[in-house]
Amino acid sequence: MSQQSASARNALAHETSPYLLQHAANPVDWYPWGEAALEKARREGKPILLSIGYSACHWCHVMAHESFEDAATAAIMNEHFVNIKVDREERPDLDRIYQIAQQMLTQRNGGWPLTMFLTHDDHLPFFGGTYFPREPRHGLPGFGEVLQRIAEFYQSEQDSIRRQNESLRQALDSMAQQTAASADSLNPQPLTLAIEQLAQNYDQQHGGIGSAPKFPHPTHIERLLRHNALEGDARARDMALQTLRSMAAGGIYDHLGGGFCRYSVDAEWNIPHFEKMLYDNGPLLALYSEAWQVSGDDQFKRTAEETAGWVLREMRAPEGGFYSSLDADSEGEEGRYYIWTPASIEAALKDDAEAERLLPLVMRHYGLDRPANFEGHWHLRVTRPLSEVAEELGLDIADARALLDRARQKLFAVREERVRPGRDDKLLTSWNALMIRGLATAGRVFERDDWIEAAATTLDCIREHLWVNGRLLATYKDGHAHLNAYLDDYAFLLDAILTLLQARWRRADLDFAAELAEVLLEHYADEQRGGFFFTADDHEQLIQRSKPLMDDSLPNGNGIAAFALQRLGHLLGEPRYLDAAHRTLLAAWPDIERLPFAHNALLLALEENLYPPQLIILRGDADQLPTWQAIAQQGYQPRRLTLTIPAAETNLPGALAAMQPQGPAVAYVCSGTQCSAPIDDAGMLRRQLHGA
Repeated sequence: MSQQSASARNALAHETSPYLLQHAANPVDWYPWGEAALEKARREGKPILLSIGYSACHWCHVMAHESFEDAATAAIMNEHFVNIKVDREERPDLDRIYQIAQQMLTQRNGGWPLTMFLTHDDHLPFFGGTYFPREPRHGLPGFGEVLQRIAEFYQSEQDSIRRQNESLRQALDSMAQQTAASADSLNPQPLTLAIEQLAQNYDQQHGGIGSAPKFPHPTHIERLLRHNALEGDARARDMALQTLRSMAAGGIYDHLGGGFCRYSVDAEWNIPHFEKMLYDNGPLLALYSEAWQVSGDDQFKRTAEETAGWVLREMRAPEGGFYSSLDADSEGEEGRYYIWTPASIEAALKDDAEAERLLPLVMRHYGLDRPANFEGHWHLRVTRPLSEVAEELGLDIADARALLDRARQKLFAVREERVRPGRDDKLLTSWNALMIRGLATAGRVFERDDWIEAAATTLDCIREHLWVNGRLLATYKDGHAHLNAYLDDYAFLLDAILTLLQARWRRADLDFAAELAEVLLEHYADEQRGGFFFTADDHEQLIQRSKPLMDDSLPNGNGIAAFALQRLGHLLGEPRYLDAAHRTLLAAWPDIERLPFAHNALLLALEENLYPPQLIILRGDADQLPTWQAIAQQGYQPRRLTLTIPAAETNLPGALAAMQPQGPAVAYVCSGTQCSAPIDDAGMLRRQLHGA
């Protein structure tokens, strides 16, 4: 749809969010969340219909086609409600509040599309749900009927609505009344208990936590790998590696183009929900790189390379950042872009000189010799290991790998001719930060300067377009950045910068990290109880100022803020950062103790609070430092932070100022506030870090 045609219909035509623009030509008189819509509701006394979704959401599209594009349904909406459409990726503050309220009201899990009905004056929800069909089915009432009943109820039952809203307000307020633990409460027990809880929910056969629908949960995998590094726990390592192997072999992974889909609808990782999100692939890129460090398994390296290849090929914006997501649908059907038939595979490969060897290899490896697995079609996943198929076909494993790569390239070229899924081309600060961290980690592990450069360019993009007057903005598209940033934006970006600094030193990046930390402390910190609010102190006033502690599809912002501030505090010798991190842990301690495995981001901070990170500062000549850096960064050492700072760099801030160059190269090795004598011999450094 064109923006010009949309502008004749509703107020979404002037937005930049691709999701909002998808609804700009609806017959519904949609408004974005803002004073114009809220004032209209107050003036007219109409309840607000709040619809929250995102552009890659399949059921959001279904509800849009069934109801929001239907003139009769739109007429009811326009007559009785002020209709507000929200992109949950741009406004996670609103989404977080109303998802929690929906769960309180209905005692059911939330999701998208989220459909909430709010009072006209104080914006408290009095009824809600997720997807409603246009006609009654699956035990759900038709949306038109719901609208009529809600409109009548709102006019006749104001007293009961206000009583319910007062109870809801009290419940929301009580969530903020956290009681902090005493100063000596922190202990390592939650680190161990989290592993036990993960083990209890672990799928021994297929890997992963829980059953269908099964999500990647990068924070869980990271906890398992870090616990193995901390305690030498082989069980934790094996759970992490089996999960990563199963995901890379399953249909949740794109075997032709690289990258991971959002989740698997089954427990076996076979059939995904086909949307691809930037926020999954950044953390998974880092994890597959670290899994290769732990295991040396080339499957992890290939998966990391292909995932990085996908994001750089298909998600890169001209400004240097990364787009948000790829849709689950193309041509109106979920997964259409990705699926095959044996006949279409044969047609794609038949003209190759090696077709007689390619076809049976692809068919057996990816399961096309088995019954269709997706609505009469085949979605590629590894059903038999390549080594097994190679032996059956009398092929050397190296030849089989070369043949498979050749076939994949041909199939990928054919798929490129199809109608592509829609792409949400806004840049989100927090999601780009996760990809900066992923690329910087993978670039350092695999010595890929191009990936490190891409991470640095993305950080530069954020500084240029989303850092305005000393504050971050949340989203950018088509030359326009807007919306005050959230806790996640600052926390994830601070963590990403510290990761990038380990791959490539840039003084400006360290200074930027310190600026971000200062904004966190000034505008987001809860000075009374500890921890950080999701929104700044000068943010729009909503029905709740939340302080989330639990991980969801993203790592928790309080946990990452505490983790990154702790690291920066040790690095610069800044006690204010260390104190803010410690107070966050104390504020969250009752929640951490109650359910450790749901607070993995906070467990990162707890681990390094109890066992401070090892800091290695390398100073010296540019031609000497790479050798020293390779020694310091050898292997999977998650609690090690290494900065390689050229001798020419002067006037370093804080504790770094004392770490002066001495001769061709020197290493300063510190743990917490304790530092060893400078080490001026590379062999000695190797022995101290890795033993004889």
